[in-house]
Amino acid sequence: MTTKGGKGRLIKFLISLGCYTWDCIWSMVFRALGRTPKATCVVLYYHSVPDLNQSAFARQMDVVARLSVPISLERIPHLMAGKRYSAITFDDGFEDNIRNAVPELQKRGIPATVFLTTAYLGQFAKWWPASSPEREQKIAHAEMWVQLQADLISIGSHSLTHPYLSSLSEMEARRELCESREMLEELFKRKISTFSFPYGDFNSALVDWCRDAGYKHIFTTMPKYAFLNGDEFLSGRVKVEPTDWPLEFHLKIFGAYRWLPYAISLKRRILSFPGVRIFFLKRQMCSSDLE
Repeated sequence: MTTKGGKGRLIKFLISLGCYTWDCIWSMVFRALGRTPKATCVVLYYHSVPDLNQSAFARQMDVVARLSVPISLERIPHLMAGKRYSAITFDDGFEDNIRNAVPELQKRGIPATVFLTTAYLGQFAKWWPASSPEREQKIAHAEMWVQLQADLISIGSHSLTHPYLSSLSEMEARRELCESREMLEELFKRKISTFSFPYGDFNSALVDWCRDAGYKHIFTTMPKYAFLNGDEFLSGRVKVEPTDWPLEFHLKIFGAYRWLPYAISLKRRILSFPGVRIFFLKRQMCSSDLE
């Protein structure tokens, strides 16, 4: 396993495998006691689905259909105990989503939500780093999305211009939230009720402003179980790519990457101590000198 992601990806995979093993043990204990395990739901999110990866994406959708009950974010059902649910989402709205992902979803009847960056419809995704192939990918025109089967492909907002929302003033952030929704409702002639944060960047004030803007569900990039209670407003998602290893993708469907937010929080706490922060800064400086 030496493909994209390197050592960090492998470490995450191994920890997630351990998390999955622990889940299996607890599930067996529950069933042995005559109890049904709680329902789980994982929201997956993609960006680009390149032409070369369409068959890989198709195999992933076969796994989704086999191992879970795919649901639409427009019609979130009551989650039944003992069942595993999933939801498919795409951020940005690249043309290759329509060309390569949508046909595979249609074949299997799997619903999905696409979060569009409204000011860039029909343009290139300039916010991606220069080294990323996504920077050369085009966001589909609104007309291309309008033509799709509305009960299968729903639309959500991904802001106007894809900024780090927490870095904006309140007025600018509210504009990104409200005007993107209004533009989409005008284009699609239907209510837009979902939003995903660009870069996964959010804070408590932004969550409140999303409520004020009229959204019913909003989404981060933190890998957590979703919809575990009926009034959930803020939900996490798990990042996936068509190039994920097969077992890696299985673990994501099973929610085995949900330990990551706790690890990130712990890392931030550790780095908040002055001595630790200085130590890591010195290490980074030494590494850059060696390069």
